[in-house]
This record gives sequence, C-alpha cells and structure tokens, in this order.
Amino acid sequence: MSIENKVVVITGASSGIGEATAELLAKGGAKVVLAARRADKLKEIVNQINRDGGQASYKVTDVTKQEDMQDLIDFTLSEFGGLDVLFNNAGIMPTSPVSALEVENWKKTVDINLMGVLYGVAAVMPIFTKQKHGQIITTSSVAGLKSFAGSGIYGATKFAVKNLMEVIRMESAQEGTNIRTATLYPAAINTELLSTITDESAKQRMEAHYKQVGISPDAVARVVEFAINQPEDVNVNEFTIYPTKQV
Repeated sequence: MSIENKVVVITGASSGIGEATAELLAKGGAKVVLAARRADKLKEIVNQINRDGGQASYKVTDVTKQEDMQDLIDFTLSEFGGLDVLFNNAGIMPTSPVSALEVENWKKTVDINLMGVLYGVAAVMPIFTKQKHGQIITTSSVAGLKSFAGSGIYGATKFAVKNLMEVIRMESAQEGTNIRTATLYPAAINTELLSTITDESAKQRMEAHYKQVGISPDAVARVVEFAINQPEDVNVNEFTIYPTKQV
C-alpha cells in the first residue's frame, strides 16, 4: 500500500502533531487539507508544502461548529475530488482539579476534544459509507488509557474518544462499510498543548516533565503514516506513543 494520492484532512494542523503529519504525508504523495483556526499559520505551512513539491490546501475551521466541519469536508471534495482519511487531531488540555470547578473550561474541553471529533465523524460518515472505504484517525492521549489526578475532564473526553473509535470500527465491520479507525495515545510530545493548561502549578510541573523527556511530534506523524499505509483489509486501531525516557 501507499499513501500516494490519498486525500487526507487534518484538524489541529496549524502546529505540533497536525503540522508534522501534514508535512510527512505530503512528502509521501498524499493530498492534504489542513484545518485549524489560525489562517496565517495554515497558509505558511501549506505554502511551504507546495513549494517542496507536495499538494496541500487549507480551510480555516472551528471544530466546535458542525457547519465548519461540514464545510471543511465539502471543500476537500471540491479541491481534490475525494476523501480517504480524516485525522481528528484538534484538542486542548486545560487541566485542573475537579474541585476548582472551571466549568467554562470543562465545556470548551468537551466541545473541542469530543464534539469536534463527533462533528468530523458526522461529516465523513456518509461519504465513507457510500464508497465503502475510508479511515478515521483520532488523537486521544495516555489520559484516555489511565486516570491522572488533575486531568478529570480532559481524561474523560479522551476515554470517550477511545470508546467511540472502537465502536465505529465494530459497527463498520457489522455493516460491511470497511471504515478503518485508529486511535492515538500520545504521552509527552512537545507541542503547544501545554499552553492550554489553566492550573499554573500543573503547568509548571508538566513543562518541567516535558522538558526532561518530551519528544518531537514527528514521532506521532510516523505512526499516522504507518496506519494509513496498511492494506485496506488491515485495521491497526490503537497506538500508544511514549518517549523512551518516560516512565
């Protein structure tokens, strides 16, 4: 198999894992559509990919708005004539103790980390069902595998994503639609995610930890490439990505 000429939509693509994945897939011949809220960053990345000989486009997208996600998929179809992969990568991590009652941040976390994924699924499901192939890749977290004090709401959204992706895989097998899923559980990956932490003491601890053991988002990008590269009858559906140094 090859990623060449596959059309891939990536949310949260203006930095970190999304940016690294877009660049890597484009080098392999994929046609990538980058989505995020920062137009200037998206334009810069897309221009560089195209200068390097790749095929890329972008659309400013707020994943918390269902119409934005639908517009993103419609744009992709008009731009490249099809769709093979959706990479739900947008996310925030405003961690704090539940007792802090940061209810507005709870809502934002659910809206981006869970509803943003669901809106992406809703936008691509009719296409993938009709063509009887497609792949949905979603970034969860190691906080979607085990519980961490201070990450109750963030972890809840990431556990939810784990369940959602597995149910989609199972239902697709039952329905014969051949939709593959892959869920990523990154640990300490050096991205802008830490900037979304709202609890100052937690932020300082996490920054110190990531400085000590964190690795490049390229590591996750390579896992995404591997998942896409598998034959259509193979679904490698869960990946935990730890830095070797991390306990």
